[in-house]
Amino acid sequence: MRTAGGATAAVAASAGATGTAAAQEEQPDWPSGVTGGNLGEYMDARGESEVTVEVGAGDSGLAFNPTQLWVDTGTTITFEWTGSGGAHNVVTVEGEAELDSGDPVDEEGYTYEYEVAEEDAGITHYHCVPHDAVGMHAGIAVGEDVPTVETGGGSNGWPENIAHVGIPIHAHWVGIAAMLGIAVTFVFTFYMLKYGESAHTGHGGNQ
Repeated sequence: MRTAGGATAAVAASAGATGTAAAQEEQPDWPSGVTGGNLGEYMDARGESEVTVEVGAGDSGLAFNPTQLWVDTGTTITFEWTGSGGAHNVVTVEGEAELDSGDPVDEEGYTYEYEVAEEDAGITHYHCVPHDAVGMHAGIAVGEDVPTVETGGGSNGWPENIAHVGIPIHAHWVGIAAMLGIAVTFVFTFYMLKYGESAHTGHGGNQ
């Protein structure tokens, strides 16, 4: 009982620690136009000099992937067309980065590069003009000085203090429950041995 309980507590503690770490993760505070975009994948690419965003991602080809991207200044973002979902383009809705890939294109492998500059610091919301109404929106966060929010808090149901997990059961209650189970087993066995046979067993053909 002690070994099993210890193992369970260790697993619970690990899960609780994971939950705490998730609660402390920070992401940019994306505007609603970005969070409402199709696909919804997030990438923290800070520290990377180059990153690629798929244009025409997802099952229907009507999304950017990643949809939410956090980068440093100086990063080169390459928007690469998948060829799915029709003709797309990349145009800023609001924010500091001036994204504009031009006319919509449906050619697979077509690319548009944007090098992030210091004046792009902040959060930029962009979209595909032909598919604005169907949710083809995304966002780029640039630099460290952006508003952030904590994400993942409470999503797994584990409290930060592992002592609050479950209901404590004292050892004597466990012993009483075990003894009661043994007693019930004996009573059931005795009953089956004494009364378990059919009422007609042993009476031969007289019935």
